[in-house]
Amino acid sequence: QVQLVESGGGSVQAGGSLRLSCATSRSIVSTRLMAWFRQAPGKQRERVAAITSGGITNYDDSVKGRFTISRDNAKNTVYLQMNSLKPEDTAVYYCAAGTYNYDYWGQGTQVTVSS
Repeated sequence: QVQLVESGGGSVQAGGSLRLSCATSRSIVSTRLMAWFRQAPGKQRERVAAITSGGITNYDDSVKGRFTISRDNAKNTVYLQMNSLKPEDTAVYYCAAGTYNYDYWGQGTQVTVSS
């Protein structure tokens, strides 16, 4: 069992930045998949960024060029740097991890962007 704990959410004005952190309960060196998802009110959960154990990243088109996912294996932590935030980025952001599927999820952290 892997526990994931997100932090770093909050309220920010449009154009601002936030950095989310996801601390894991065990080593992530061999964790094949790690990602950030988000869910806005009334919408389905969507994956915004993912990173493999080899460091390959993938982004949803809506956040390309603005968000950066990274992982620090020594700290067992995954980050999501979010710049140039827009009101449409408002959502609960979740960290997820797994081998072939996202089997483990955090409790989520709220990000609110005001115009």
